[in-house]
Amino acid sequence: MKIAIGTKNPTKVNAVQAAFASYLPGEFRSIDVPSQVSAQPLTDDETMTGAINRAKNALDAVEADIGVGLEGGLIKTKHGYFLCNWGALICKELQPIVAGGARIIVPEEIGKEVFNGTELGDVMDQYVKIHNVRHHQGAIGIFTNGIVDRTEMFTQLSQLLVGQYLYQKNK
Repeated sequence: MKIAIGTKNPTKVNAVQAAFASYLPGEFRSIDVPSQVSAQPLTDDETMTGAINRAKNALDAVEADIGVGLEGGLIKTKHGYFLCNWGALICKELQPIVAGGARIIVPEEIGKEVFNGTELGDVMDQYVKIHNVRHHQGAIGIFTNGIVDRTEMFTQLSQLLVGQYLYQKNK
């Protein structure tokens, strides 16, 4: 089975491989594909759409059996700014499979800067004075004091996708 992952980001690629390897062994291929949404999604809908687009674009780009897309975003609620993340799995024989992941509040100053137009990864690099936070622990790792990192968060999200896929295939 050929599984296309719609990104080259190592935290996302490692997450998909970790989640899928035990249940759907196969050849993994990571490929940079467009999300067709803004570089920094600011709603659940936009973040979900980005994940679906990445999954479909990856599937089509390498003629895979399954395409997987993961997308992170930030949303504003009456309770503050929250990280959000969505994943999608696309294959030819099923409707798109979508799942949402962990949400945690981020400091007001971070949320405001992101909503003023700066990508979260860039804001986080400046905030913690570490280069390329998005490819390592991510904002989730910073704001959970390292208890949950970005790979772990996206692994759980990928497990939700593969679990739904297996359920639907076995019905």
